[in-house]
Amino acid sequence: MHRVVVTGMGCVTPIGSSVAAMEESLAAGTSGISAFPPIAEAPASPGLRFTQTARVDGFDAREYLSSGTLSAADRTAQFAIVASRQAALQSQLTQHHAPQRIAVVLGCSTGGRSSEEAETAKLYTRDARLHPLSVVRTMANAGASHTSIDLGITGPVFTLSTACASGTHAIGMAFHMVRSGMVSAALAGGHEAPLTFGFLRAWDSMRVVSASRCRPFAADRDGMTLGEGAAVLALETLESAQARKATIFAEVVGFGMSADAHHITNPAASGAVAAIHAALADTGLPDAADRVGYINAHGTGTQANDATEATAIHQVFAERGARIPVSSTKSLHGHSIGATGAIEALATVLSLHHQTLPATAGVTAVDATLNLDVITGAPRKAAVELALSNSLAFGGINAVLALAAWRG
Repeated sequence: MHRVVVTGMGCVTPIGSSVAAMEESLAAGTSGISAFPPIAEAPASPGLRFTQTARVDGFDAREYLSSGTLSAADRTAQFAIVASRQAALQSQLTQHHAPQRIAVVLGCSTGGRSSEEAETAKLYTRDARLHPLSVVRTMANAGASHTSIDLGITGPVFTLSTACASGTHAIGMAFHMVRSGMVSAALAGGHEAPLTFGFLRAWDSMRVVSASRCRPFAADRDGMTLGEGAAVLALETLESAQARKATIFAEVVGFGMSADAHHITNPAASGAVAAIHAALADTGLPDAADRVGYINAHGTGTQANDATEATAIHQVFAERGARIPVSSTKSLHGHSIGATGAIEALATVLSLHHQTLPATAGVTAVDATLNLDVITGAPRKAAVELALSNSLAFGGINAVLALAAWRG
């Protein structure tokens, strides 16, 4: 078994379309949540009970992609290509690993949503002929496939779709592939661009979106804020990273996953507990639970999720559960469904690298019944050896990454 380290990162998010910009936003507590502009395909009065989303502003794919790729790639795939390029460039992964020994493993839940809705509207309102590239624009695996083509990677390339756990599952599976020696390196993460009229109306119908903006673990929390974006990590063996003197940002040391087998939308703490235990066991450290010094929580800001996640933390860590610092960066970048776990994993890597934990923005009063040490206000300096990044998805699907600070 090989040790696996992070040597590159890339992102396109509502709080920055580069890692440097995202890092700056995390440090300053700058939120990417704002009132969304008029939706082209929506009626004058779209009938939504919320007005806030977390959008990627200022992203112009023409700055990065050829005309041929632009015509074939939906916004979600464009995010994936750009974030993967950034991670590959920072790590120099393709220069130091054979293309057949690199994997691309990405998570995406909704596929090419904007292309799908635009073409479906043409079909049902005008019986118009659809765009000849509709299939490749809408398929969920387009981001991984475009990344493979863009970077000349010929190893295993695939996409996972597990709702809000997609990005975390992708990183976890890539980690296991590199650790086992199946491949020597991987680009892993998630991407999503779902903020279309139909998507917003569907979520509005579920009554789980905040009327203002998400405030995870707050006493007055009232729901999530929907977002978009992408994040990708470059993973490789410790041996290869050290041999070429690559910068190491963190080490991936464990991954756990589980299913609640309980309810399609209502979470059960037992499933989250099982995934956290599995991630800790996967580290091989007998005292892994005692070493955890930070949890980047799923923390959607809904009543059910935050209470369930708090219960799971207490069940796993017993009396330590109330003392482990916890935050949810969804308060800054929103909930980007299949990409959210990857964005949060990247935020956790940065936290470990700089030993600075991001705050949960917009929370003025933490729900005391949860009994958690929720970081609010400003980021917190802390000496953290081991951190967890939790993803608890619809369908009762749970995925947890264990990441360790690199001390060289």
